[in-house]
Amino acid sequence: MPSVAELVAQVLADLGVGRAFGVVGSGNFHVTNALRAQGVPFVAARHEGGAASMADGYARLSGRPAVLSLHQGCGLTNAITGIAEAAKSRTPLIVLTADTAAASVRSNFRIDQDALAVSVGAVAERVHSPASAAADIARAYRTAVEGRHTVVVSLPLDIQAAPAPSGTTVSTGIPSLPVRPAQASVRAFAELLEQAERPVFVAGRGGRGAGPEITALAAKAGALLATSAVANGLFHDDAFDLGISGGFSSPLTAELIADADLIVGWGCALNMWTMRHGSLIGAATLVVQVDDDQTALGAHRPVDLAVHGDCSATALDVLETLREAKEGYRTTEVAQQLNKGRWWNDTETLDISTDELIDPRVLSATLDEILPRARVVAIDSGNFMGYPSAYLRVPDENGFCFTQAFQSVGLGLASGIGAALAQPGRLAVIGTGDGGFLMGISELDTAVRLGIPLVVVVYDDAGYGAEVHHFGPGADLATVTFPETDIAAIATGYGATGITVRTRSDLNAVEDWLQEPRGVLVIDAKIAGDGGSWWLTEAFKGH
Repeated sequence: MPSVAELVAQVLADLGVGRAFGVVGSGNFHVTNALRAQGVPFVAARHEGGAASMADGYARLSGRPAVLSLHQGCGLTNAITGIAEAAKSRTPLIVLTADTAAASVRSNFRIDQDALAVSVGAVAERVHSPASAAADIARAYRTAVEGRHTVVVSLPLDIQAAPAPSGTTVSTGIPSLPVRPAQASVRAFAELLEQAERPVFVAGRGGRGAGPEITALAAKAGALLATSAVANGLFHDDAFDLGISGGFSSPLTAELIADADLIVGWGCALNMWTMRHGSLIGAATLVVQVDDDQTALGAHRPVDLAVHGDCSATALDVLETLREAKEGYRTTEVAQQLNKGRWWNDTETLDISTDELIDPRVLSATLDEILPRARVVAIDSGNFMGYPSAYLRVPDENGFCFTQAFQSVGLGLASGIGAALAQPGRLAVIGTGDGGFLMGISELDTAVRLGIPLVVVVYDDAGYGAEVHHFGPGADLATVTFPETDIAAIATGYGATGITVRTRSDLNAVEDWLQEPRGVLVIDAKIAGDGGSWWLTEAFKGH
């Protein structure tokens, strides 16, 4: 007779989870093996925190929910930073964590797992009994997928070991239909578009599934297109794509957005990062926000029109309501400006390279040229992160993994592994700092073990650059600066190919590796100090 652990695995497999990630201990040994037996691929990480970020990266870019398998107590606490990032990013992720039996009141593993999950923004669920197990798991799955939540499901040891009831069936329920906007909202939205002379659409995470519909409406309304960082690549093929709005914007992009008379956020919070603390919204600019989550409307700033609706459905309804197409902001002059310099790669900057240190902009622009276009880019956190985000262009919204909702350093390598598995037809490129890389280095072993081609670009400034530039030269920076580390040698010790880059010519070794890419390439780029990156200057205005 199958156990509840086996039933749980069967239900998750039948519902369609993609991959499972985790570190196996005694508490999750049986359920993890049951998942594997059901055909769910499992990646054994070296640390639960890494496993959480892998699952997060995979779920963001694969279109399928991931499972994170954890031991009770300490397994969950080890993973909690990655879970917090996933929860704040609304990643559809099912955290399947063992839990102590109800009677084990003195267990050293016993913690309030539900409270811990809720404290970081996840939804707490649990398997309550053998009889309810299938329904409990199906409910958690629907909450993760349809509600776009990270769900932590506690599976007590005594319940998972119990026999599963015979004849259990799983009801997946009826998928919820997209939220249709009210007709009054559609008409009001259409009127604002008809009146606007310089509209700009900014799509966020919630707009990722509505690219064609938003693009069609933008063309008819004469609107320029931009995205928040997490939706980077959504409008990649459009001639009037401005790229990322906010701190990563090129000077031209920032100027065009700031000059808009109507800004529309599509599944986008329009928060301080995307709007540069409000500086991209003019005093007379009207703001529309579209979201299928009512609590998101106006949450970060006042809006002139809040439209409660699915982005795709709203765009289609407004498209039908608009009476006629117009030029709007899509003028010949703007088109010529965009052709010359919409991207940072096309923006002239001072080269601060020396004989020993390479300008991070030169590094990033050169890598953009030599790396294949079929890529997926994952970004860690730190002073460096604007360079790979702005310079390494991606082919679509499934080519960019940006784990910044919690602003934790050290998630980039692991999330990049998950992103690579989500998009196996592309070369995965991870941008990280020396601090973040060394913090999460245990998962370099996982990357090497998986054997998939992977490029890790370490922007190595021998310190925690954000703190160095935030507190300035007048402060005692001994706690955030370090002696030079031979990261290439460390990477070689893990079984990767490690190279050190100090000049542009050193990047020839990357081109050599690309002739027959195998395994993991770690580029230890010794970068010149930038005095604080342009995006960081903007970010610190809010602190």
